[in-house]
Amino acid sequence: MRYTAKKIGTLLLTLVLVSLFVFLAFSLLSGDAATRMLGTEATPERLAALRAELELDKPLPVRYVDWISNLLRGDMGTSYQYRLPVAQLVAERLRPSLTMTVMAFALIVLLSIPVGVVTAKYAGGWLDRTVTVLGQLLMSVPPFFTGILFTYIFGLILRLFVPGSFPAWEDGAAAYLGYLFFPALAIALPRVAMTVRLLRGCILEEAQKDYVRTSMARGRSRGDILYRHVLKNTLVPLVTFLAMTVAELVAGGVIIEQVFSIPGLGRLLISGISNRDAPVVQAVVTLVAFWVVVCNLAGDLLGRRIDPRLRNGEGGDA
Repeated sequence: MRYTAKKIGTLLLTLVLVSLFVFLAFSLLSGDAATRMLGTEATPERLAALRAELELDKPLPVRYVDWISNLLRGDMGTSYQYRLPVAQLVAERLRPSLTMTVMAFALIVLLSIPVGVVTAKYAGGWLDRTVTVLGQLLMSVPPFFTGILFTYIFGLILRLFVPGSFPAWEDGAAAYLGYLFFPALAIALPRVAMTVRLLRGCILEEAQKDYVRTSMARGRSRGDILYRHVLKNTLVPLVTFLAMTVAELVAGGVIIEQVFSIPGLGRLLISGISNRDAPVVQAVVTLVAFWVVVCNLAGDLLGRRIDPRLRNGEGGDA
């Protein structure tokens, strides 16, 4: 309980620091929002009225406290660009981003774990060498370039989807998920290669330990030892890495959403930065930071749940 409370305290402190950094950065670097919004129609009277409406006439510390207080109540402010509540804009664009993230993570798990186990089981063979070369290639190619290739091959040549024409959920789940499959695959492929490499290394390292040699001396098969013991002991680093992967998928989706014209959080963030829409940028970045910290915390706690040695070690230190 003390360990969990300490981790939650670290999470809250991290979120406060991130929110403060984002607020200060956009408040100091984005310029006067009222002047940009009025443009050539700006007069001293209209500027003063608009600054008062946007609460830009208040001191910076007061504005930060008001913003963080409203955020804790679910009020993310009003967009300068759209003149709509930021919470509404985020809610409208959350579904495609979240769906793409879930699909990408599912692809990572379904592809990397079987491939990682097989390559470790037959380490040094032709399959292992082929997967290693392919993995190096996938890790060296950025997801946005893979997305461009997918758009050209599967969209323009094979016509499996219409590039730039994102279907709404109301148009059918098959079309909606089919369109998101290709950007999800583009994000997932480098992470699949990384997960395969991690899992293969962990299995081979675990296979050199004394308990494995003892089990083999007793006549147990390699496959039985691998699936019943070795894989269980490689779960902790794998779970930790997958938790970090889930956190990074959201950030990696920002560029992919631009490539595939997906109206998600990434496009909303890019639009907010381009138009210096501070409430939108502050809300989206804070939400992404919250997602990253929570995923890392969940991975840490789950790893301790899986491996009792971690819990016992922490208890001894306490």
